[in-house]
Amino acid sequence: MIAGIIDFLGIPILAVLFVAVSGFRLARQFERTVVLRFGKYAGTKGPGLFWVIPLVDRTTKVDLRIATTSVEGQEAISRDNVPIKIDAVIWRRIVTAERSVFEVRDVADAVTQVAITALRDVVGRHTLDDILKEQTEISKTLQMAIDEVTEPWGVKVERVAMKSVEIPASMQRAMAQEAEALREKRARVIKADAEVEASEKLRQAAQIIMESPAALELRRMQMLTEVGAEQNTMTIVMMPSEFVEAARALGTMGKPKP
Repeated sequence: MIAGIIDFLGIPILAVLFVAVSGFRLARQFERTVVLRFGKYAGTKGPGLFWVIPLVDRTTKVDLRIATTSVEGQEAISRDNVPIKIDAVIWRRIVTAERSVFEVRDVADAVTQVAITALRDVVGRHTLDDILKEQTEISKTLQMAIDEVTEPWGVKVERVAMKSVEIPASMQRAMAQEAEALREKRARVIKADAEVEASEKLRQAAQIIMESPAALELRRMQMLTEVGAEQNTMTIVMMPSEFVEAARALGTMGKPKP
């Protein structure tokens, strides 16, 4: 039967049908296919089923999904001359398929090289403290710097994040000592503020006691109660306040008047 069909249609017709069917291509939803005809751009196809001229058209598939590029172990010098090592991640996607094919040979490698250059440039404009405290803002600046270069290639940089920042061990010890000194300073300031506040309260209490002698007697009784509750061997000798006032008056009489 097959031999009869071949005899009926002929080998040339079957060859034409085979070539025609072999020209069908399929691009998935997240893919685009760049078509070159005799080496010249002939259009971008997809998604879905499409047809190209067999043996004439050359196709290149481009993935439009977000891809990540790791930039690890990059050494840089901060503005205050501190050597640091940074690990970063770049999220990028292709927005124009034909540009990513015609303008750059290897998108991933090109983005990596741009990121390394931009990373060292951005880090060199900030001090170590800024890099450690403002990583989000520095990442945004780095994203804009990379995206400005990759935009003509049809590549959009969605996000840049700094995974880790490593500093020399000697600098880590110096920062630890600085942090310890700052904590000790804050502790002393807090203690001094507490002493000032306590002195103010004591001054107010003394003023109240001076205005009401009965308050002093009550305070003495309270002190005796507190001492007795501790069950210690302390001996307290109470003297009437009149004796104290009389001794103070005698001391004043013995001093020459100015």
